[in-house]
Amino acid sequence: MSANSFDARSTLQVGDESYEIFRLDKAEGSARLPYSLKVLLENLLRTEDGANITADHIRALGNWDASAQPSQEIQFTPARVIMQDFTGVPCVVDLATMREAVKELGGDPSRINPLAPAELVIDHSVIADVFGAPDAFKRNVELEYGRNKERYQFLRWGQTAFDEFKVVPPGTGIVHQVNIEHLARVVMVRDGKAYPDTLVGTDSHTTMVNGLGVLGWGVGGIEAEAAMLGQPVSMLIPRVVGFKLTGELPTGTTATDLVLTITEMLREHGVVGKFVEFYGEGVSAVPLANRATIGNMSPEFGSTAAIFPIDAETINYLKLTGRTEQQIALVEAYAKEQGLWLDPAAEPDFSEHLELDLSTVVPSIAGPKRPQDRIALAGAKQQFRADLPNYIKAGVTGGDDRKPGVPQQEQPAGVESPVDEASAESFPASDAPAYGHEDNGAGAPRHSAAASAEGRPSNPVRVTAADGSSYELDHGAVAIAAITSCTNTSNPYVMVGAALLAKKAVERGLTRKPWVKTTLAPGSKVVMDYYDRAGLTPYLEKLGFNLVGYGCTTCIGNSGPLPEEVSKAVNDNDLAVVSVLSGNRNFEGRINPDVKMNYLASPPLVVAYAIAGSMDIDITSEPLATDSEGNPVYLRDIWPSESEVEEVVASTIGQEMFGSSYSDVFAGDAQWQALPVPTGDTFEWDPESTYVRKPPYFEGMGMEPEPVQDIAGARVLAKLGDSVTTDHISPAGAIKADTPAGKYLLEHGVERRDFNSYGSRRGNHEVMIRGTFANIRLRNQIAPGTEGGYTRDFTQEGGPVSFIYDASQNYQAAGIPLVVLAGKEYGSGSSRDWAAKGTALLGVKAVIAESYERIHRSNLIGMGVLPLQFPEGQSAESLGLTGEETFSISGITALNEGETPRTVKVTTDTGVEFDATVRIDTPGEADYYRNGGIMQYVLRSLIRK
Repeated sequence: MSANSFDARSTLQVGDESYEIFRLDKAEGSARLPYSLKVLLENLLRTEDGANITADHIRALGNWDASAQPSQEIQFTPARVIMQDFTGVPCVVDLATMREAVKELGGDPSRINPLAPAELVIDHSVIADVFGAPDAFKRNVELEYGRNKERYQFLRWGQTAFDEFKVVPPGTGIVHQVNIEHLARVVMVRDGKAYPDTLVGTDSHTTMVNGLGVLGWGVGGIEAEAAMLGQPVSMLIPRVVGFKLTGELPTGTTATDLVLTITEMLREHGVVGKFVEFYGEGVSAVPLANRATIGNMSPEFGSTAAIFPIDAETINYLKLTGRTEQQIALVEAYAKEQGLWLDPAAEPDFSEHLELDLSTVVPSIAGPKRPQDRIALAGAKQQFRADLPNYIKAGVTGGDDRKPGVPQQEQPAGVESPVDEASAESFPASDAPAYGHEDNGAGAPRHSAAASAEGRPSNPVRVTAADGSSYELDHGAVAIAAITSCTNTSNPYVMVGAALLAKKAVERGLTRKPWVKTTLAPGSKVVMDYYDRAGLTPYLEKLGFNLVGYGCTTCIGNSGPLPEEVSKAVNDNDLAVVSVLSGNRNFEGRINPDVKMNYLASPPLVVAYAIAGSMDIDITSEPLATDSEGNPVYLRDIWPSESEVEEVVASTIGQEMFGSSYSDVFAGDAQWQALPVPTGDTFEWDPESTYVRKPPYFEGMGMEPEPVQDIAGARVLAKLGDSVTTDHISPAGAIKADTPAGKYLLEHGVERRDFNSYGSRRGNHEVMIRGTFANIRLRNQIAPGTEGGYTRDFTQEGGPVSFIYDASQNYQAAGIPLVVLAGKEYGSGSSRDWAAKGTALLGVKAVIAESYERIHRSNLIGMGVLPLQFPEGQSAESLGLTGEETFSISGITALNEGETPRTVKVTTDTGVEFDATVRIDTPGEADYYRNGGIMQYVLRSLIRK
């Protein structure tokens, strides 16, 4: 029960129902707050307990100084937790392990149970192995169940063993789209109380729900576990960036163009650790689907959240998606009663301001490796040519298996670096007229001579396909064109636009180029329903965009392998081929191990680039291809008008579609229901399982934590540059046979064809630790010239090049602690618990970086790793650090006295000395670190109750 110091408890009558609410207007200063902070204020009023959440915290938020730097800690209690299966499986593994630990410490294992509703959507396990075939979906799902049976059985156990834990089975949709279409409440009702729906999720794109006015963001799995167990999220009251929207999008642009523009603006402005809130007259011109698209990309511009207030557009979307009349009435009544309803003329207090006239947005793509690197579509060809030399070896017309710059004898025998997330990936296309190469014979693009004359590196390679036909591949060929990811597949305007473009292309006799792997992976079944109703599915299929699955495929590395002949040509000749995808992530090594350059684009542009077949074209002015009569076809010829798109959306999408798709969403299909379900309060671990294993986090743990110790004699495991993402750190993607993880699986009797992906094996710490820091594009400066999971092992004479995992095992056996040195924005990218778990299990005790992104810094603390920051304006380079030094870090022991030191002393055996800033930012984080991690802290707290 709330202490109710402000007499805020009241009632709200909606129809025949009465709800207890906590009135915001009882807290002085609430009216001037931004929407997002009003949600936090209600949270504090309702959860005030006089200890962790006090009247002073409520006053501090009511008296928020918009211009001040964050300094006031508050405790935010999310209403619910959402997970996808890659990140959710280790959460459930940890909960199962905690039950056993409680039992060993004399407690009741049933105490370990979600106290907040937790929902897990299985969407990350389907891989686009089969594509361009009528039965692609069926075959991919069969492969998915075959690969993931152990994981799915474990999740079924969790669904029965834990209260308040529900699982959405495979083949339903992408977690974020399922969230906005069905799971999101907007206003939560629980125990007779009504309050804003808030959440944390184990995927950084949880922010998609911000488009519905729901405050939530991505956290590490370990933080999500704590939230499920009733622990509030410790945070500083953030700065809030007001982003004013005016005008309307011009004809020919899409939500994708808008979000890429916003991403570029906010990255340049700097919003890490801040809330972004959209306001102004232009908000009403932004459809809910576009709002969700913008919210989805919050991690790409670095903000904690990117939210739109509730308004009539929110209500219309709730009606469309089949929410009950009572729920819809409650949302509107509650929002208006609490001052949470959008006033387009209002100017709340904001810390910072930006403004965008929507009419200035132009067709755009982003790439070749970061979402914020927006390129106006008209300049895409020119920018591709400028970037290409960075992805090919100068003067090389062939290729070999060596890592760039590494002499053959220095390359560890048989080394292959794993990819990033689930297997092979692909990327989104772009948004304007695309040109395609004229065919020269059997589909060969018009290349070499002209390209060389224009100064572009060219290496045309003749390829023979499985059907006996042949074509030419060169740098810039589109190897993957994927309509995928929650970012865009939730948006019917861009999805219908893609289908109408396909229809017009097919009617002109156009086809995709034979080397393009085309995939369609919608975020929910509703998409295929309205495609079928509109009669558009056959046109997409004619271009090879057959349904491959309802899941997060290309964006996370699940693009599946390229056709064998394409893969061989690319690797044998070191071709820099590209992917175009309608996703949100295009980091290096993420999409597919064969694809070096990756571009984000809208679904219609994905289709256009599949037809064009190359990034080395200006699709705004050059023809995509020639029609059946030999006439050039330009993008403008097949680009659907706004009225055409709107007519299809209005005539085909209805409430009944959502009701049908979600009528029994947790039941699953026959395959899911046929899985055997283990029983019991504690899980019976299979010692032979290579998917789900009991992790070592609680081994030897007592009721009292060991004192914090300084670090002495540490070696550097990795010295990294700027913008190293969690995609570079976290194990993900395909598992190669000659890597430590591959060797482990082979030793445990797993055949290479059954390796599956790192993502699918996240419940096995033995596999995951071997894949940490093993991304194929990681560049460890200690081992110059290498790419992938390599370091130098200074436990051996001369410090030879070694796998990072092998070196870490040698260091740990010798009792030598490890540190990581890094540059700016360390840990940006997806929120992945294994980026922190793997770091800790490799023996890393501290990371010293120039700056961090929020989630990874927090997760490091949650795993007992100390995040430190170089002095302002200094770096490893400016201090002359090579990574070959031995480090000592002193002053950490002040934490034992209940204090968090502002700095600690870092010294090396070469005489370098500096004061590093301690990035333990809140008292709660200090408690986690003293306990060895957040899970240990929660476990001890629950036992003491």
